[in-house]
Amino acid sequence: MESPLLLFPQLNISAPKDKLYYKIMKSAVKEEPHKASKTGAKQKRNRLSLLLQKPEFHEGDHLGKPANLTKAASVSPEEALKWGESFDKLLSEKAGLEAFTKFLKTEFSEENIEFWVACEDYKKSKSTHELLPKAKAIFETFIQKDAPKEVNLDFHTKEVTSQSMGQPLQSTFDAAQNTVYRLMEQDSYPRFLRSDPYLSLVKGRTPARPTLRRRSRSFTVRDFQGVRPDFSMW
Repeated sequence: MESPLLLFPQLNISAPKDKLYYKIMKSAVKEEPHKASKTGAKQKRNRLSLLLQKPEFHEGDHLGKPANLTKAASVSPEEALKWGESFDKLLSEKAGLEAFTKFLKTEFSEENIEFWVACEDYKKSKSTHELLPKAKAIFETFIQKDAPKEVNLDFHTKEVTSQSMGQPLQSTFDAAQNTVYRLMEQDSYPRFLRSDPYLSLVKGRTPARPTLRRRSRSFTVRDFQGVRPDFSMW
């Protein structure tokens, strides 16, 4: 993949890492044209997905490789076990955050944790001058309609966030971040704790290759009509 600096030559290589990250986000969003070709749109979305992720979350991470939940195999079973105490405990530790991020990638829902991380970084901004470009990049990337990595928000939360974009504050994304946090805590986090890679870490074994899955859909009675039960396993 081409370097972000080659894709966006207007960026200042001497800029601090966080500022460079948000400039890349802004440039990537601006250069996303609406094309009729689904193939072209998909290719650009994939490129943007890579640019939006900070290096520590995707360095050396390929879905075809065995799914070690952490870069280093030095995470002890005791440390991994603590991740099950609470969702907040999992996200508060770097290794836990990385492990959960990689798990969400196997479910194709990594936009949720990327949005949460972006909001955490946004709240660390020290001046209004920093808030405005960061807020614009986050809104255009994760919240506005048809955003490249749009997160699932209710209409009221999205509307309140949109209205505060004129003069963004450190609390601008609090409601949206809390909504996404609860969604991950109630939905993705329990599945993470039941996943084979996590259970392998707890037991001190090398994590096995994951089974990639799409978001689940609801089954109906019609799906099972004409299917005869198999009692041979009993």
